[in-house]
Amino acid sequence: MHSGRSLEAPPMLATTRALEQAGLFREVQGEKQQPSSLQALWGFDMFWIIGGSAVFRGLAKALPWRIADACASQLQHASWRGLHFYDLLWPLFLFLMGVDLRLSLARRQASGESDKVLYARAIKRALVLFGLGVVAQGNLLAFDLSRFHPFSSILHGVAAGYLIATLAMVKLRPKWQAAAVGMGLLTHWALLMLIPVPGFGAGVLTPEGNAAAYVDRLILGRFQYGTSTWFLSYLGFASSVLLGGLAGELTLAGRSQRAKLAALFGAGAALLTMGLLWSIWLPTIRLLWTGSYVLACAGISCVLLGLFHALIDVCGFRKWAFGFTVIGVNAIAVYVATTLFDFRHIGNIFVGDLLSGVGVWAEFLEASAAFAVVWLILYWMYRTSTFVRI
Repeated sequence: MHSGRSLEAPPMLATTRALEQAGLFREVQGEKQQPSSLQALWGFDMFWIIGGSAVFRGLAKALPWRIADACASQLQHASWRGLHFYDLLWPLFLFLMGVDLRLSLARRQASGESDKVLYARAIKRALVLFGLGVVAQGNLLAFDLSRFHPFSSILHGVAAGYLIATLAMVKLRPKWQAAAVGMGLLTHWALLMLIPVPGFGAGVLTPEGNAAAYVDRLILGRFQYGTSTWFLSYLGFASSVLLGGLAGELTLAGRSQRAKLAALFGAGAALLTMGLLWSIWLPTIRLLWTGSYVLACAGISCVLLGLFHALIDVCGFRKWAFGFTVIGVNAIAVYVATTLFDFRHIGNIFVGDLLSGVGVWAEFLEASAAFAVVWLILYWMYRTSTFVRI
């Protein structure tokens, strides 16, 4: 028994040292937590999703500047084709999930967890994410079958992408994971181009005539809802997570911090370039999660990861990111909460009487008050070490 433990200890110690040397582990209250840069970047991402975009859109409406209007347009989804800043947020979330998944698997595999245990945990987590999506955006709590939309939340894509990526990461080496990304995106492209849609034909990439929506209608029937696509797009969701895992692999490699940062920035530039070039033939369409969209967003995500890692973990500039970190440590929980409940109802308790008197600033004030309520709740959770784990 003693010899068995001594055989398992060195891999775990080696993995831990690798993470610490990469600046990706930080000791918090006696236990290892996520990388501080990963928490902050996750918080930066969720900031825009849970209320930050509404605050800045309100500010843009109040300011009579052309640049304000341009910024406001970037804080809304592109109508179909194209890539706005707001279109980056969920691909970034999936990318960061992949980074975190890679680091988590490295620790668990080094500690001796079996593949069976890893798979069981992944299936359980995917089911929970899917269930939260049904609760948050599927109208489950309305108890009205006519309003029930079991496939309508981005959390469904997150769940599928996480599960598929876990299966690949556990068994495949990084080079084969990269190959799986390429095969998955090319297969997705081929299916979009080759499946004939009745009344439209093959290769049509419109909201009504695309093959992904057609497949969803065949499978879901009356439960198909909205313009987001699922079953074919799972290949794109999984690719976003796997690309994040490969970025996490770069941070684990035994090289200097400068070399790691160069690898992250270089990989980001390469992915973005490939995505933009591919968009000549396959447009960047968020609702289809096309391959060009996946690569372009992963490239930007990789650059952001390198930037946050350089500032926070390497240079030690952490204070500026504290507000984001408070959000990032409870990312899923706050997303579900803000989807289920409109926090403007609480914010208006404090600013409601002022809204009629501030003119064009009303939307900004209302959105800011609502976000302040959410952030203060998250701050209380952070201070009390209340972290909702899935």
